[in-house]
Amino acid sequence: MRIVKIVSALIMLAIISACSSNSATNTEAKNINNALKLYEKSQTSMQSGNYRSAIEYLERLDSLYPFGAYSHQAQLNLIYSYYKISNYEQGIASADRFIRQNPRHKDLDYAYYMKGLINFSADTGIGKDLFSAPLSERDASTARQSFEDFGELIRLFPASQYARDAQQRMIYLRNRLAEYELHVANYYMKREAYQAAAARARYVVDHYPRTPSVPYALNLMVIAYNLLDLSELAENSRKVLLLNYPGFKK
Repeated sequence: MRIVKIVSALIMLAIISACSSNSATNTEAKNINNALKLYEKSQTSMQSGNYRSAIEYLERLDSLYPFGAYSHQAQLNLIYSYYKISNYEQGIASADRFIRQNPRHKDLDYAYYMKGLINFSADTGIGKDLFSAPLSERDASTARQSFEDFGELIRLFPASQYARDAQQRMIYLRNRLAEYELHVANYYMKREAYQAAAARARYVVDHYPRTPSVPYALNLMVIAYNLLDLSELAENSRKVLLLNYPGFKK
């Protein structure tokens, strides 16, 4: 509990400090009407790691010069800056906007990649690690969306420089989604909803093969089917488990 209080205090101090700094930046940004100067200021802020300040300049630039020479790069930098300050909602909205308005842009793959990365970070962020339930027990909607985003990137841009990283993250996400489905199956088992538990476990086997959760799902199916007096289904599940995971021990 003491650690949580300390972390909360540090976060609050950081927010107060950031608000004070951003107030001055916001005032300065509103007084600049030159596209090049706004872009240079945003670049300086990004390079120094002050992404909140960068956002002020980039938003001003985007508002005044939506079709100017720096507009596309400003929009891409906004996506990244929102991501860096964990403003995931604005980051996703900015990525969607870029994709919608620039369907043939040379950096379109980056916007798709950032959508996946933002949802990935929203699912696994440090705040959730500190204050939430274990990852396997949390709602997996953002993880599922991230998986779909990365899949879309690879489908549309298989040769993208971001494709390899997306593939690696998708492997992790498949395991994460399988663990969540297994958690739900176990939840049903504890409440003696055996048919629902077996169905959820079967979903793991069918949709997430070759993940570490599969043998546990098969074992759960054996137990659930036996409790439902479905001996043939239980025996089939047991055979599949023994054939593919002969050394399995729960």
